[in-house]
Amino acid sequence: MTITEASRAGLSSLVASAEAGNDVPLSRHGRVVAEVVSAEEISSLRRDRDTLRDAALVMARFATDSGVRTDLDQAMEFFGFTRAELEAEIAADIAAGRA
Repeated sequence: MTITEASRAGLSSLVASAEAGNDVPLSRHGRVVAEVVSAEEISSLRRDRDTLRDAALVMARFATDSGVRTDLDQAMEFFGFTRAELEAEIAADIAAGRA
């Protein structure tokens, strides 16, 4: 449906069609530029997008995982912290209501 046709049909008509499960593609100069879809459809699409993003992250991590692991003590040593310093910082945050 062109933008002009959609304008003539009215917003209520477009929404009713989308609610009924009929997606309404809107075109300008012969090219689809938008689509009116139901809230249920857009919610489903967003869930699918999030699922695909999570799957891509897992696959990327799996493909690049060398198997090497670093424990907390090694990381603290690398960054120049001691366990006592981190525990004191956490205690200060808790006392200040930031944790």
